[in-house]
Amino acid sequence: MSEKINVRRTSEGVAIIVLDAKDAKVNTINTKLGEELGATMEQLQNDTSCAGVVIMSGKPDSFVVGADIEQLAKVTTATEGQKLSAHGSEMLGKLEAMKIPVVAAIHGTCLGGGLELALACHARVCSDDKSTVMGLPEIQLGLIPGAGGTQRLPRLIGVQAALDMILTARNKRPRQAKKLGLVDEVVPRAALEQAAVARVRQLATARKADDRRNVVKKELEELRRFADSKELTELLLGGNPLGRMFVFKKAGEMVQSKTRGHYPAPFAALRAVETGLAKGMKKGLEAEAEEFGKLIVSDVSRRLVELYYATQELKKDPGVADRKVKPVEVQRIGVLGGGLMGAGISYVYANKNLEVRIKERDYEAAGKAVGAVWDIVKPRVKRKQLTPNAAEQLMSRVSATTELSGFGRADLVIEAVFEDLELKQRLLKEVESATSERCIFASNTSSLPITKIASAASRPQNVLGMHFFSPVHKMPLLEVIVTDKTADVATATAVACGKLVGKQVIVVRDGVGFYTSRILAPYMNEAAHVLAEGGAIEEIDRALLDFGYPVGPIKLMDEVGIDVGAKVALIMYEAFGERMHPVEALAAVIEDGRHGRKNKKGFYVYGDEKKKKQVDETVYELLPGGHKRKPINVEEVQKRIALQMVNEAMHCLGEGILRNPRDGDIGAIFGLGFPPFLGGPFRYTDVRGADRVLDDMKRLRDKHGPRFEPAPALVDAAKDNRKFRD
Repeated sequence: MSEKINVRRTSEGVAIIVLDAKDAKVNTINTKLGEELGATMEQLQNDTSCAGVVIMSGKPDSFVVGADIEQLAKVTTATEGQKLSAHGSEMLGKLEAMKIPVVAAIHGTCLGGGLELALACHARVCSDDKSTVMGLPEIQLGLIPGAGGTQRLPRLIGVQAALDMILTARNKRPRQAKKLGLVDEVVPRAALEQAAVARVRQLATARKADDRRNVVKKELEELRRFADSKELTELLLGGNPLGRMFVFKKAGEMVQSKTRGHYPAPFAALRAVETGLAKGMKKGLEAEAEEFGKLIVSDVSRRLVELYYATQELKKDPGVADRKVKPVEVQRIGVLGGGLMGAGISYVYANKNLEVRIKERDYEAAGKAVGAVWDIVKPRVKRKQLTPNAAEQLMSRVSATTELSGFGRADLVIEAVFEDLELKQRLLKEVESATSERCIFASNTSSLPITKIASAASRPQNVLGMHFFSPVHKMPLLEVIVTDKTADVATATAVACGKLVGKQVIVVRDGVGFYTSRILAPYMNEAAHVLAEGGAIEEIDRALLDFGYPVGPIKLMDEVGIDVGAKVALIMYEAFGERMHPVEALAAVIEDGRHGRKNKKGFYVYGDEKKKKQVDETVYELLPGGHKRKPINVEEVQKRIALQMVNEAMHCLGEGILRNPRDGDIGAIFGLGFPPFLGGPFRYTDVRGADRVLDDMKRLRDKHGPRFEPAPALVDAAKDNRKFRD
């Protein structure tokens, strides 16, 4: 009896293969499934009564979610990885070569190997359900599609569209997939099997009638189809050697610009796709398998797979030690403040069918708050990610007020006002008087200690921090901050609410700057020191981009707000002393009214948002050394700035701000952009060696002073030759 496949027949003689791995919530592609599917397909191929096959899933919200990561993680050599890829391609090649039609009926998540399975079928039908998504996310694991995806996708939807899917790992929803030609039909979920069976019968009939006359007719239809300008462009660019050369040259330049050469997988994908188009399917599959084998044992892929496992562990973590504690069910959210953060928070919860009530200072601000939520929804409608009706329903769940009317029914109130302690304490008192005993109050502060905010509370056990990152609907991290008085049930509820809106949620103990703001402060402060010493803005930023950060530290100052950064730096200095000593030279920049992007006056020039940002050279007049800048030692600057973040993470672990190194790595990567291919501050230290990192810190301390005093946790790890992560 099969462990992963069930087969039944329709009255028309169509075989319905239902993928349903026992003892698993989702289907994944692995050797066992391949063997069972191959044996089943061979039996059906030899069965003259079988008119065709439909492949679908027995899982409620997924088709096949991708490859079995555990099987991939066990691969130890490039040769083993190459054979694994070749075996998968061979299995799907046999499926594609079936003489009877095979149709994939897709509902829910269809990613990676799942989509490659669907691509090998002769047609694809998908449900219009909001859970249905299709994509090739292998790049995020440092890999490429390894079962024919780099070969079949370009042949199905064209080179440019295929490269976009493979290189960006962007998922496609049903209507987008239909427009691309990724699926042949989109139907309601209830009609999925019926539509797939009808497609099988249609293909079977077409095959029987496929004489020379019909072949000629098809060729004429193809010529008419290419008359469309978009199709003609694809033909000209991707369908001939010169066109392909242009496409791949531009794609290579884009990949280099985005990755700075740190991630080998996108380049491998380009080589595999180009080989297949230039030399044929067989050579393309061979190239795909060879590239896959090299990548699967690469350090970059190992770090990204480890990161994947860490995020999966975090999803199962309730945020409290006592697993018996259950979160309170939250149906209604109150939001204090409808600015950038408040609107983003309101949107993500309304999008999950929760009622959201926003409080603002006056009616004009209340109207703007609702409008700000609509500004997030509107582009989704334009991109056809939401229907107009769905958008209207989402907005109906958002309301605004100038009082606390309606807050009495709130299960959770999130405060998202200015970083003003007295204001936050006053709002906390007002909310407590208007809400139930069990209502949780969460502050979205990024720096003020929650203990100080909670000192004004009559129910301090219900008070904690929920530090979202901007823009809320895009940034993946949520930092939940707990005090000594925060109840476990409040913590578990905040964590559950973060997971509900798709966030990676880390729980940290209260303290100045918590975790993310605290480790970011010395990183940015050290960049300011290099600037004050005479380094050029663009060179400093380029050095950290080359290290692997998504944005340079000086540019980040503009994004955060130079004035805000200065206030935080002062708070950090008061709390932590010399290792956070702020750069006095920046005072003149702030006095000149330079606050960064928000007032379009900072280290960079603002105006035409479409143009690449240029350094505002006039800022040098306010800095030591003026316009005469000194060349920097790139490697030295990279270590100075990046190791400040690493060392401060060690302090946070040693002081108990972090529960464990895993959370520290996830927080740094998903909240602050620490290079994922390095695995986070703790994994980076493990791989490089705590002793070597300690030596670097000591050398920098001797040269630049007590800012680089090594954290005790780092010293201990080096002394014991101990790793932070398994």
